[in-house]
Amino acid sequence: MTDDIYHSDFQLGPDLTGKRIVVAMSGGVDSSVVAALAARTGAETIGVTLQLYDHGSAVKRAGACCAGQDIRDARAVADKLGIAHYVFDHESRFRESVIDHFADEYMAGRTPIPCVRCNMGVKFTDLFRLARELGADCLSTGHYVRRVEGPNGAELHRAADPARDQSYFLFATTQDQLDYLRFPLGGMPKPHVRAIAQEMGLIVAMKPDSQDICFVPDGDYASVVRKIRPDAEVGGDIVHLDGRILGQHKGLIHYTVGQRKGLEVGGQAVPLYVIRLDAATQRVIVGPRAALAVQAARIIDANWLSDIGNRPVMAKVRSMSRPVPARLDGEWLRFDVPEYGVAPGQAAALYDGDRVLGGGWIEETLAVEMASAA
Repeated sequence: MTDDIYHSDFQLGPDLTGKRIVVAMSGGVDSSVVAALAARTGAETIGVTLQLYDHGSAVKRAGACCAGQDIRDARAVADKLGIAHYVFDHESRFRESVIDHFADEYMAGRTPIPCVRCNMGVKFTDLFRLARELGADCLSTGHYVRRVEGPNGAELHRAADPARDQSYFLFATTQDQLDYLRFPLGGMPKPHVRAIAQEMGLIVAMKPDSQDICFVPDGDYASVVRKIRPDAEVGGDIVHLDGRILGQHKGLIHYTVGQRKGLEVGGQAVPLYVIRLDAATQRVIVGPRAALAVQAARIIDANWLSDIGNRPVMAKVRSMSRPVPARLDGEWLRFDVPEYGVAPGQAAALYDGDRVLGGGWIEETLAVEMASAA
């Protein structure tokens, strides 16, 4: 294998001798390869792992992150590379800022995105402080995004491999953070990364990728919320948009906007979807798919990496959706074509081509018929 497979630009100048790189190591193949690439540059490399929740309960869980086996894997990789490795206990901080918020949002009838919250707080803010305290010249992570030096400074761009792109989860990265961050994997496809790991004999070379949300076993959100908030399963009515009560539910935590399965209100003339969740009355409002059409969404707590103005943008409102044409009008993100399944609590990331312009949190939506009347 030729040396070009190891090429990675940490953007710290032509000679990295005397430089210090801190690598966020989760125990997976991506961050392990970043550590390996950093070590090969000749810079002093330090691996840092944050223990985010009780590793004893997750040690046997496939696809877990930042728990028992992952910490051991990160340490083993660091030993193989001959670099220092530190583990910091951030369990209480992670619970307060991510897990508790996740539960509260579900109970409020909203759709949370904990991975963004984690990046905004525990992973970037706390890791930044640790990296700077360690005297690092940069903090490097295994995220699949690209940092591009533009005419006005560092820019955040989508990964070269669209299937691996994680830019949606990083829209809240600030300019100061972006100046300090490095993403060596942004220009690589995943098979390339695994090839590096195999070539270097890393034990995580064929380790499965993390699945779903790290603290939600088997994708069962409701069980996590019940454990944190025992009063989460307060029942109520399932109500059609026309006012008819169609049945009963066992708690808002079992539903999300756009959901079709599991409503248990058979015998209807057309398929019904969850249109909205009313936490004040504990009602699940359902209706036909057409009622999910949203013309605009109000964005709060925005973070901008570029001046948006009133220019056309591409907006991504779900991690698995394609960006769609839109325009920002004050706090309102107005879609050129009605968008479906947009819910309060979700995030909206805005793009100009591959460049991430920033984004914010969806506070409320405006249905097509309401927008037409406004």
